[in-house]
Amino acid sequence: MLAATLAPAGRLAHADTPGHRSLELDKLTVQRSDEGLLLSYSARFDLPRDLEQAMIKGVGVVFVAEAEVFRTRWYWTDELLGSATRRWRLAYQPLTRRWRLSLEGLSRHYTTLPDALNALRSTDSWRIADPIPASSDQDHYVDFRFRLDTDELPRPLQIGLGGLSTWNMDVRRRVAVGPAR
Repeated sequence: MLAATLAPAGRLAHADTPGHRSLELDKLTVQRSDEGLLLSYSARFDLPRDLEQAMIKGVGVVFVAEAEVFRTRWYWTDELLGSATRRWRLAYQPLTRRWRLSLEGLSRHYTTLPDALNALRSTDSWRIADPIPASSDQDHYVDFRFRLDTDELPRPLQIGLGGLSTWNMDVRRRVAVGPAR
């Protein structure tokens, strides 16, 4: 089931809804380094108009990037070696007319929504796991997910989301970890 929802590593993965492609991954790479496994990604998306309107009225939204590193095993389920999560909270501040983007307790302010979205659309060299020994001849892979966390929305909006498939922004991809350089 999980493999059916993940696109092959060489193609774009996207969330499709009828007549609306809301989120696509342009780039997803994983590199081994002395610091650990480093993930870089670039996503492309536009917010639905009704979501933008809700944000202007004071609703904050949370975007989540998740990465899990697995080691393949032929005799059992794959072993989880590590995982990492990043959560961005994007909210409009009507008094200052600025957009505030918060990540791990740090906030940054932007004058326009596109500037704020550009800041969370891509990440380079994000450390997601400890180093994998170069002597390891086993296959490793990373399951990556980038999404709009609808569970963080105010409860009245969560109840009303049943028919709003445009708010379901979610993309998943599996990428193999290359050999050590």
